[in-house]
Amino acid sequence: MRRPKYFTPKEVSVHNTLKDIWVSYLGKVYDLTPLLEECKGDVLLKPIAECAGKDISHWFDPKTKDILTHVDPLTGCIKYYTPRGRFLHIPPPCPRTDWANDFGKPWWKDNRYEVGLLSAKTRWIRIINTLTSQEQRLEVCSEETLDEILQRYLRYNSHAASYTWKHNGVNLDMSKTLSENGIPEEDEFYCGSPDCDLFSPSICLYFNDDLTEL
Repeated sequence: MRRPKYFTPKEVSVHNTLKDIWVSYLGKVYDLTPLLEECKGDVLLKPIAECAGKDISHWFDPKTKDILTHVDPLTGCIKYYTPRGRFLHIPPPCPRTDWANDFGKPWWKDNRYEVGLLSAKTRWIRIINTLTSQEQRLEVCSEETLDEILQRYLRYNSHAASYTWKHNGVNLDMSKTLSENGIPEEDEFYCGSPDCDLFSPSICLYFNDDLTEL
């Protein structure tokens, strides 16, 4: 079974335009660009567009995974809780004959838009190429294996797979996460300070004989 792809909140946040809109909720990441294209011009897209690139878990009941509801004090009826205003696939507050409810699944229950999982915790690491002395600081997902971190690093070194990855002189198991390899997390007290690099764990890359490109 193929592993899901993990994203950092920062990666989600860059998809924040009407032509490229991602959101996250309840631990998953969704690309809603096709939805906005399909319903282009619909005023009910506005609350969704306003949250482009953001986490909207607070819109949902974590138990039912549906939009939060509340009891209307005036009517006593149960209604969806939409503080930003009614949005696409939310029924109108009062019965209307012109509301089209033949859309099938509401967008928040449609897994066609799901692109991966939101990392519960990100980590900063330093990758040091011992051949060139190049050092790169990367924000990675704590759930990612070293093989998946390697994929992130390829933009800086297309031959990254031609290196042996080590931490404190010990070969790393590329099929395991940083924690599973015994690599401690950075000191949270210093992270975010000018000296944060000093406290991020380092991984050293030692060049092998071949030039493998992925």
